[in-house]
Amino acid sequence: MTEFKALLLEDIDGEIGAKITSCHTEQLSEGDTLIAVSYSAINYKDALATQPGGGVVRNYPMIPGIDLVGKIIETTSQNWQAGDEVIVTGQGTGVTHTGGLSGLARIPSDWMIKLPSKMTARDAMIFGTAGITAMRAIQRLENEGMGQDKDVPIMVSGASGGVGSLALIFLASLGYTNIIALSRKNESISYLKSIGAHRVMSPETLHAEKYRPLERQQVAYVIDTIGGSFVENILPKVAYGGAVALCGNASGIKFSGTVLPFILRGIAVLGVDSVQLSQEDKKLLWERIAELTDKPFLEKIKINEVALTDELMMTVSELLQGTHTGRTIVKI
Repeated sequence: MTEFKALLLEDIDGEIGAKITSCHTEQLSEGDTLIAVSYSAINYKDALATQPGGGVVRNYPMIPGIDLVGKIIETTSQNWQAGDEVIVTGQGTGVTHTGGLSGLARIPSDWMIKLPSKMTARDAMIFGTAGITAMRAIQRLENEGMGQDKDVPIMVSGASGGVGSLALIFLASLGYTNIIALSRKNESISYLKSIGAHRVMSPETLHAEKYRPLERQQVAYVIDTIGGSFVENILPKVAYGGAVALCGNASGIKFSGTVLPFILRGIAVLGVDSVQLSQEDKKLLWERIAELTDKPFLEKIKINEVALTDELMMTVSELLQGTHTGRTIVKI
């Protein structure tokens, strides 16, 4: 029985208690591989997991953390061996299966991806689920024609957040030259331009006094990380043949609209999931991200590194309040 430190969530009379505490391997979920976690990260989903009614965790106690990277201590899998460095994102990690905000993790080996040779463990968590979500959104838009002309306007909503900021960086690193960042944070304008945005707009500028099902065509492609009313505001403004990739719900899960942008302009709305994505697809995304790790924009991303202490709960509060910028990684 090995003891280690972890962030433990417990249901205490309907309230969720979150504390850094000592745990034992018997408290870990089942799996054929035991990993010494090097780094994890704090995502919006992890923040929601700490809240009653957050809709993420349903069974307690639970160790959250949807992302982790570390070295294998022991495994019964024939495909892996002790010492291999692996990445784990999604599946059920930190939701239905004890996760990465922990010194140790026990994981099914078919959830693991080998750390790319061009990437450090720290790099892997700077990207994490946010990175593969952003790259998956780009991939889906490219399948709809984005990239044929790299100067068409591309918009990224929630641009100062984890997925949004990485989307800006990836787009700029891939050579796109007309990237519009959407953010309410005036103090982030210079930062967003430094990581790839050519223009920064406030979401309020998109709100029309009166809703119209079709408006002036302003943007060709959109990576939306926030959902809600933004979707209904942007769809009438998407150019003929354009597409919107939806990958977040920080502003809500509902939107209304009409069929006109679809049947008169032929636009597409694409869902982006990185949780249940096949391991082969994830591997390809990680390899593509690894090719961009030497690009200059990556050096400018705002990274907050914390330890597995109560300090990380400050990041949770910032994420829930919408004041968080960039990425927070957790050194275990």
